[in-house]
Amino acid sequence: MSTIALVDDDQNILLSLSMALEAESFRVLTYSNGIMAFQGFKASQPDLAILDIKMPGMDGMELLRRLREQSDLPVIFLTAQAEETDELQGLRLGADDFIRKPFSQRVLIERIKMLLRRRRSGSGAAEAAPAAQVEWGNLRLDAARRTCTWMGTPVPLTVTEFLILQGLASRPGMVKSRSALMDAAYGRESCVDDRTIDSVIKRLRRKLRAVDDRCDLIETLYGVGYRLREARRAHA
Repeated sequence: MSTIALVDDDQNILLSLSMALEAESFRVLTYSNGIMAFQGFKASQPDLAILDIKMPGMDGMELLRRLREQSDLPVIFLTAQAEETDELQGLRLGADDFIRKPFSQRVLIERIKMLLRRRRSGSGAAEAAPAAQVEWGNLRLDAARRTCTWMGTPVPLTVTEFLILQGLASRPGMVKSRSALMDAAYGRESCVDDRTIDSVIKRLRRKLRAVDDRCDLIETLYGVGYRLREARRAHA
C-alpha cells in the first residue's frame, strides 16, 4: 500500500481527495500547512506528496525546496495559479508534475499512479528497458538502485531527472529529441511541453556542476534536442 501525503490549507480538498485516494487503496496523510508537513515527513515519509502552492506559514515552493535538500520524493503541485512563472519555478525546484485547480480527481489519481510506477520501475514507457548499469566517461548510472555518480561522487537526482539522464545515456553520443526524452521520462500517457524538458536539463547540468564545476556532459543541439558529449570530450 503506497502512502500519499496531501498538503493543502483547504479542508474540503483534503477531505474529498483523501476519500478518493482511500477508495483506490492508498494510505493517506493530511497536513494543512507546509510546516506541519515538513515535520511530519521526518517522522513518516510518504511515497508521494501532493502540495498546494499558496499556504500560510510555509508555502508549497518553500516546502519543496527544503524537501529537495534531502529527498527525491515525487511531488505533484496543486495550484490555482495560472502564471507561467510559478510553474517554471516549481520545475526548477524539482516538481514532477502540476495539476491546476479545479481538477479532475480521476486525472490526478492516474498521474499519481504513473509517478509511482515510474519510481518502482526506474524506466520510461516508450522504449525497451535500458541497461541496468550505464558507464559513459565519468558518468555511472545504476537503474536498479536509481543512483548516479560523476567521477565517483554521488549526484542526487529526482525520479524525472534520473529518467531523462538515463534516456540520454541509453544512446550516448546520439541526439535525443525533446519528444523522445518526454516519452522516456513521462511515458506516452502524459502530456508535457518542451519547457518541462528544458527545465529538467538545466537542473541536471546544475547538479553535475555542483560536483564538478567543469562538467559539460550534456550538449544542446538547438532545434533538435540533446545528447551526451563523446566520452573523450567529457571532462576527465
